[in-house]
Amino acid sequence: MGQTLCICSRGSITIDNKRYYFIQKLDEGGFSYVDLVEGVQDGRFYALKRILCHDREGRQEAQTEVEMHRLFSHPNILGLAGHTFIERGGKSEAWILLPYVQKGSLWSVLEKLRDKGSFMPERRILKVLQGICSGLKAMHDRGYAHRDLKPTNVLLEEDDRPLLMDLGSMNRSRMEVKGTREAMTVQDWAAQRCTISYRAPELFNVESHCVIDDRTDIWSLGCVLYSMMFLEGPYDMVFQKGDSVALAVQNPVTIPQPCSYSEGLQNLLRSIMVSNPQERPDVNWILDQIQDMTCSSPNTQTNMV
Repeated sequence: MGQTLCICSRGSITIDNKRYYFIQKLDEGGFSYVDLVEGVQDGRFYALKRILCHDREGRQEAQTEVEMHRLFSHPNILGLAGHTFIERGGKSEAWILLPYVQKGSLWSVLEKLRDKGSFMPERRILKVLQGICSGLKAMHDRGYAHRDLKPTNVLLEEDDRPLLMDLGSMNRSRMEVKGTREAMTVQDWAAQRCTISYRAPELFNVESHCVIDDRTDIWSLGCVLYSMMFLEGPYDMVFQKGDSVALAVQNPVTIPQPCSYSEGLQNLLRSIMVSNPQERPDVNWILDQIQDMTCSSPNTQTNMV
């Protein structure tokens, strides 16, 4: 792939003939690590995601994540700064270099608001939601779905511009299921790759003959909107209590009352979070609604955190 990497004694790495200094660890997951690195030439900070590939399937999944990043050049989708695969002790690692966003994830912003006993103003919610929808639209227009949209997978720039990240669960938006075996395969995949409290109802019990499409993202988008309004996901507590999320998502979403947000925003949430995917709107309709609400909203306060 024309990409080389070396690990030097001074804590620097080279990817594609560019050197980066290791700064600190940022995050650690089951099979991946994220480090903060600084570009020697440009002085910019980057997030270096290292994915441990235990087998050929793991390597292919990492390769798919790289390809998904390469596929899109969009202001609301996190770009790719570089990548390589290295072999260590008979095991493969994928190294994915991404721009570093200092403000962090949407979830970290919501946690700060919750800790302060504050809230996110409607105008700000609409701005972030519009950016998320623009990123989703770019994906859907190319025939792909994100499949794991949630507040921790949305980064926020200083100007509140959202960036969709963690594209490892992305795949073709339309999946035609023919038979019980295929249904179980899709259901098992969703259980592994789609976060339970943001997972669309049709992915819990996949029918033996059906079509799964990008409306799974619309459901997750509704959960993200809910989390911006109420500072927690609609099914976070259900999951934490050990109750069945699969059962809970079959019922209409409950909007806590009294609610300080406009009837328009509440209705938008209700229209998105419909358990039957056939009745869910597409991202273009949602963008139109946001545009109408933004133009008519008297609230111009943005309360930047």
